[in-house]
Amino acid sequence: MMSQNKKLSIAFYWHMHQPVYQLSPEGDYLMPWTRLHAVKDYLDMVTILDNFKDIKLNFNVVPVLLDAFIDYGEKGLHDLHSRLTVTDIKDLTEDDKEFILNNFFDSNYRTMILPYEEYNRLFQKRQTMAEADISAFSEQEYSDLMALFNLAWFDPSYKNEYIALKKLFKKGKGYTLEDRQNIIEIQRDIIRRIIPAYRKYVEDGKIEITTSPYYHPILPILLDISSIKIANKEGLPVDLKMPLDAKMQTVAALDRIEELTGKRPRGIWPSEHCVSPKELDMFKEAGAEWSISDEGILSESINFEFVRDFKGYLEEPYHLLKSYEYKNGLKMVFRNSLFSNLIGFEYPNYDSVLAANDLYDRIKVMQSKLLSSPDENHILTIAMDGENCWENYPNDGINFLKTLYELIEKDESLETVLISDYLDREKNHKPLKNIASGSWINRNFKLWIDEPLKNLAWNYLKQVRDDFSKYVKENPYNPNIELARRELFIAEGSDWFWWYGEPNDSGRDNIFDYIFREHLKNIYLYLGLEAPEYLDTPLLSAISKPSRYPKGEINPVLDGLDKAEDDSWLNAGCISIPDGPVLKENKFFDRICFGYDKDNLYLRFYVNDYIKNNPDFYKRTYQMYIYTRNSNRKHSLSPIRLINKTEKVLPVTKEKFHNEIQLSICEGKLRLIRLIKAIPNNLWVIQNSRELTAVFDKVIDLKIPFDILDVAYGESLEFVFVNANIGLNDVFIPNEMLLNIRRD
Repeated sequence: MMSQNKKLSIAFYWHMHQPVYQLSPEGDYLMPWTRLHAVKDYLDMVTILDNFKDIKLNFNVVPVLLDAFIDYGEKGLHDLHSRLTVTDIKDLTEDDKEFILNNFFDSNYRTMILPYEEYNRLFQKRQTMAEADISAFSEQEYSDLMALFNLAWFDPSYKNEYIALKKLFKKGKGYTLEDRQNIIEIQRDIIRRIIPAYRKYVEDGKIEITTSPYYHPILPILLDISSIKIANKEGLPVDLKMPLDAKMQTVAALDRIEELTGKRPRGIWPSEHCVSPKELDMFKEAGAEWSISDEGILSESINFEFVRDFKGYLEEPYHLLKSYEYKNGLKMVFRNSLFSNLIGFEYPNYDSVLAANDLYDRIKVMQSKLLSSPDENHILTIAMDGENCWENYPNDGINFLKTLYELIEKDESLETVLISDYLDREKNHKPLKNIASGSWINRNFKLWIDEPLKNLAWNYLKQVRDDFSKYVKENPYNPNIELARRELFIAEGSDWFWWYGEPNDSGRDNIFDYIFREHLKNIYLYLGLEAPEYLDTPLLSAISKPSRYPKGEINPVLDGLDKAEDDSWLNAGCISIPDGPVLKENKFFDRICFGYDKDNLYLRFYVNDYIKNNPDFYKRTYQMYIYTRNSNRKHSLSPIRLINKTEKVLPVTKEKFHNEIQLSICEGKLRLIRLIKAIPNNLWVIQNSRELTAVFDKVIDLKIPFDILDVAYGESLEFVFVNANIGLNDVFIPNEMLLNIRRD
């Protein structure tokens, strides 16, 4: 029976991207994620179409990703993980073994470690150790760990394609050097198949490929930093002078995709869905026919707020199901952000078949609301990262995707489309007179700029680019200019700024920082110039940096009140606690002031306004830990005792301390303050805390004598704060360094 619903076109649009993990074009990759996602996502996400006659898909592929496929598949390049994997165990150094124990469990536990008995056993063994004990693992265990790590990243479909791979999975343990070499070679074979597959499916009309600027920069920032709303301009250049770079990266991307796939992209996916008027004009000038952004940008652009009920259903979906024509003629589609969030974050927690049916039902509910639409054609755009969520699904998401595609294919009132085909067919694009500047996150650019450390990174980039431009003007015929320009374009990529500063944390921020600075230094290397000394200093030394350090001694009033006329804290240092991964209702404090006199350390904790204004949250229990150590004394240090909620290990979590001070707030009252001392053998013992002074009313004022912290005159105290509820650490303040005060 034919459906009475108006036909709804669905554009599945999968975005594929990894940054440049190399330090030089021919060197090893420092991180393995391009290779591992290549055997888990980039090919099977396309070849799944062999199971469906009528399903069509859209893919956005960033050129630098295809370059990496050629590096791995054709040039035989390695990353640190793969090079160790094909190394004889007898040739591994102690550092190699420590690296293996710290990095080869970097997989989703539930879906990629737990299903493999030996991998899980090795994981549990490693988890019992605070720090890697390389002597606790046998040579065979090192071999098995490397083999199983690499096997776990294969999409399950390849077990049936490669008989040798199926045997390797079945083996379970006892892997040899030859086995590990075979695993890497099978990975290379899969990688070699990706670009030809993309080309074939494009020729067959089953997929459309678009691209993003070559190294994935945030173009609105490069085009005109002055047009971006920025609250914190400290350390930020007034003008980056990079519009030429933005255009060159865009045109080069279109050229490269055409070269490798045989067809020039008609659409451009702006990096991170970041858009601005100048960017859309530049896209049009570069020959693009259409682009995409998020529903939040559409809402701002047409002054229409998309309202959802408690189940997430849009009350009025019409405006989000239409294509648009910007005033310069560029066509635009806007994605449904709820659907991408469900696929990316919610559905992995449920049965895959039930999750696919839930999404299908949501599509049908949306479709049912189009009966009153004056138009015949409507497009639902489901656009999202096509690589990172599937490891959280059972069977790498195959069951979810097959069920979803099958439900849609069998429904005569639904169709999947290539976006260019739909835009060609639709003659009634809604006019888009304005485009709001912003990204898919909070409709602004704050994840890449407008934060002290991110701003500093832009400053570094601007200074280096100025040096590059000056050199090119004076030496236009140097054959290495294009090599240096490539390094500049890499450093303009979004990923470095995403991980710098708050709120994101990769667990490998130090590596991202190192790669970013090395690419900047490479520019000088290619040009035969000496790199500036500031590029040798990690930007991360400033991460979570206090907005100010103490200016001198203080003698504060300890009354727990935050009075405007009280200036006794004016000379104190101050540090903010970022929202980051900490929910506002879990973050009791949002700012800490710290200062000292000759005898005491003083701390003031400011209660989060969100908590103060929500009494129900105020009643919860919150904990804050302060870890301190005497930087002059190296004995009787013990590790932080808190449980880490994630597998990410920040450098500061590995530090050891002399003292632990715990604050507990319950139902709006300070219930507990106690001092715990480190003793030999990594143990802790509770001490008498009567010498600690704490007062809580509107803020918590705390006085800690230096003597009970065993810090004498002329010695320095290092300390860090940990927001930690129920013994689970949420966030370190700061998270890449220790604060320091000298007792004079």
